Amino acid sequence: MLRKMIRTIVSTLFKLLARVEVSGLEKVPHRGACLLATNHLSRIDPALVFALIEREDITALVADKYRRSPLIRPLVNALGGIWLHREEADIHALREARNFLQKGGLLGVAPEGTRSRSGALTPAKTGIAYLADKADVDVIPTAIYGTETATRQLLRFHRPKISIQFGKPIRLPPITRANRENDLQRNTDEIMCRIAAMLPSEYHGAYSGHPVLLALMNPTAEPETALTMQSELQIGR
Repeated sequence: MLRKMIRTIVSTLFKLLARVEVSGLEKVPHRGACLLATNHLSRIDPALVFALIEREDITALVADKYRRSPLIRPLVNALGGIWLHREEADIHALREARNFLQKGGLLGVAPEGTRSRSGALTPAKTGIAYLADKADVDVIPTAIYGTETATRQLLRFHRPKISIQFGKPIRLPPITRANRENDLQRNTDEIMCRIAAMLPSEYHGAYSGHPVLLALMNPTAEPETALTMQSELQIGR
């Protein structure tokens, strides 16, 4: 009941205060475990995702620093958020996230670990690939833009335009023990390049020119091209 009330309030605020363009929402499964990976531009990004996905079993990994916020802390706790120590390998949080996924939930993760100050993508941490492998779940790449200037526009009495696009769920290749670090990086790059492919070029940042991104943006490429190319790059190292 509380979750539904919070979603209604947040959804209403977005409808009143912003112009939100949504695409690909139908690609998000209504049930079953999956990871939702998104770029991170603003504190309102998680609220937008939560407002749009009407699942009772959705939560997110949240940076531990927000425990100090009298507004954010109770909301995260009410929605079952998983607190994460960003500066270290938080094994407890990763284990809790894996257990949540194994119970069939949808978990939101920002692979970059923190908000991008420039708006462009920054190099992601490999925790997202680790979780996807350990929990054996699909990943839904999700791209958001426009939220980075939303607060400034609202203060000027302008309704900001926000865009969010959900990509097709992807199943990543397994992580092998013999090539663990390379495999984790390969899968992380795959996720981030798929997010980048749904963003305007000025947001590509650290993944601009990445061969996987170039393959994804080629309209004549086969669906498997990106993963195949990434695998070939790893083998050639």
